[in-house]
Parts: sequence; structure tokens; C-alpha cells
Amino acid sequence: MSKLGMALRIVRSAPDEALQQLSDVLAETIPHRAAIQMGTHCPTAAIKSVGDTSPQATGTELFALLAYVSAGQPWLGTARLAGDDHPVLACTSDCVPGGALLVLVRPDSGPLDADALALVQQLWDLVVTHHHQLTVNAEPAIITRSRAVVQAREAAVGEMSEAHSAVLTGLLGVLRSKQIDDAAARSTTIDLVLNALDELRADAQRRRFGGGEEPLGRAFHHLADALRPLLGHGQVSLELDPPKDDVLLGFELANSARVAVRAVVLAVLGQDDVRRIRVRWRVSDAELVATVRDDGPGVLGEHVDIGDIAARVRIQGGDVDVDAVPGWGLTIKVTMPLTPAAVSPLTGLGGRELDVLERLALGQRNRTIARALNISESTVKFHVANILSKLSVGSRTEAAAVFHASAGRA
Repeated sequence: MSKLGMALRIVRSAPDEALQQLSDVLAETIPHRAAIQMGTHCPTAAIKSVGDTSPQATGTELFALLAYVSAGQPWLGTARLAGDDHPVLACTSDCVPGGALLVLVRPDSGPLDADALALVQQLWDLVVTHHHQLTVNAEPAIITRSRAVVQAREAAVGEMSEAHSAVLTGLLGVLRSKQIDDAAARSTTIDLVLNALDELRADAQRRRFGGGEEPLGRAFHHLADALRPLLGHGQVSLELDPPKDDVLLGFELANSARVAVRAVVLAVLGQDDVRRIRVRWRVSDAELVATVRDDGPGVLGEHVDIGDIAARVRIQGGDVDVDAVPGWGLTIKVTMPLTPAAVSPLTGLGGRELDVLERLALGQRNRTIARALNISESTVKFHVANILSKLSVGSRTEAAAVFHASAGRA
């Protein structure tokens, strides 16, 4: 089949069949057992796979490949998918905001010629571009769903970064400790790494099979296990105030609370003169309240930055409150609703950005918006760029669709 014939077959297919069509037209040129995609170009799902033996790859595994493989430069190698190593051809496209990844799981690791690599790159760029245009012109609800996918991926990346930070902080504490000898330090380091790997595997398993529910006491116990390595070999003592009620929490809520509290503890550990950190969980009929209190200088500054933590919590419908008392310490309260709230996609926009977006959604051009708001046209362009970034969309049309969808729910 010619390249044009391949392209026509893919473009004529329905969006949810395009990956299968792409896999079929590439099968003769690049033999493979399965094809997996990840990206916001598809209006129906962020991760898809086809093939008789398709591994159930996790978002974390695929995102690692997306970050590693350069757009326009297909990569041959071995990648970990669903916990096992597989020979793959990975290809990324920058024709959509955030990038899009294609992974062909190959039967062997044999070489491929340059023409084959160029073909898969061209066809993948075609698929991504075509589906991105479908998304731009899609119903507002579909665009909102795509934005939610991006937010979920960003949250997963944030959680992964904080988990790595926690492990490294624990290892650093062991290496710096003067209270244990070299043999004990090696043994403790191995235990920390093994515990971290077990936690990652358990987390991936719970996510893959739906999560379910978790008793509040057990969720706090898991939090305590994650916090002790951070402080176990340093000068800072950890005081734990477990919850008195043992109600059931949804796993996603329990995990989000654990991640947020661990991130807060990591943040306050960056201060000088902290000797004690107290962590408390309480639950009411409507919310879970996690409190982190320290005895440090009580001043917010460059050593205690919780802006990113607060932003992720607010996306999940929660809130973060900080009380700083100079000379007495910080009290940081993380509140998470027990029932997920419907959060507007516009939550992260500032007042002026909302003014600009409202007029943008009416079809007004930058010059008209500038006159209406009494600001310069360059300032309007600056606000529009921020709006597109915060809404994780690639055009004014998509931003307008998100605005109208949110207004319809209000």
C-alpha cells in the first residue's frame, strides 16, 4: 500500500478506530504485537492500546517515555510496560499541546531502516494533527474532558516527583546521620529503597483495579510509614495524632491526602531551626482535615513554598490554609471533601483573565477587548497566552468552548 493509501485509510476511520487502522497499515513494514498511544489528541481517551497481547501500560510508564523520546526522532529500545521489559519503537509528535506518544511493542529488538522510521513518524504526525482538529471542533463537553485528562496527568507527575523527593530525603538523612555506622546505613538504605518500590507497586495495583475504599486508620498508618523515613535519622522529631474515627475513605481521597501531607512535610523540613513536626488527621461528615504544625521560625519564604501543593489540592476540590506565627511556627491545614466536588475548569484563572476570556468567548478580537477593558493590546495577548496555558488548550476556539461549557453548568 502506498503512503497516500495508508494516510487515507487512517483519516477515513472513526476516531476510536484510528489506532487499530494505524497498527494495521504499519504491520507489514514494522511487525509488532501491540500498539499503545497516550496524548490529548484523541477526543475519547488519553490512553489506548490494541493488539492480541497488549500490555496494560500505566500512565507513569508512558509519560516517562513521552518525556524521554524527542519529537520527530523515533526511538528503538527496551521499555518497561506493565512492570515488564519489552522491545519497542516509540514515537512522539509535538503537533498537539503536551505532545502525543505512540509505542509499538515489537516481537524482537532487531534493527529497522530509516524509511520505516520516517514512515511511522509521518503517519503518527498525521493521526495526531487530524484528531487534534477534531477535538478543536468538538462539543464543549469533550474538550472539557480532554482538559481533565491533562490535569490528571499533571497531578500524577506531581505525585511522582514528590514520591521521588521523599525517597531522596530519606536516603540523605541516613547518609548524613552520625548515629549509625556504615553497615547499618547500607542496610537502612536498602530498606528505604525496597519500601519505596513496594509503595509504588501497591499504588499502581490499586489504581489499575479501581482503588476501592480504605479505612481511615489504615490510610493514616500508611502516611506514617511514608513520613518516618524522612525524619527517622535527623534532628527533627515526628509526632503523630491519628484519627479517632475509623470511617471508610475512597482510595483516591486517601491517597491525595497522603500525597499532600507528605509534600507539606517536605516543604517545612526546608526551614532552619525546626525540631518538631506534628501531623494530625480528623474527619467530619463532609471533609477530611489534615494539619501539619512545626516549631520553626514561623515565616513563609523561599524555604517554604506550598503554592504548587495548594494548586493541586484546589483542583481536587479541597483547600489549603496557612497560619504563620513568627517565633512559634507554621500551621498548615489541608482540607479535602469526602465527596468529590464539581470543580469549574475556570477555577485557576485570575479576575482579569476571566474578563478577557468572557470577551474572547463572545468572538471579540484583541483590539476590541483592549478597548473594553482599558488595557493595551499587548496586555490582552499576554492574558490570552496565560489563559490557554492554564486551561491546557491550544486555541482561542477551545478556550471559548471551555468557557461556554462552564457557564452552562453554573
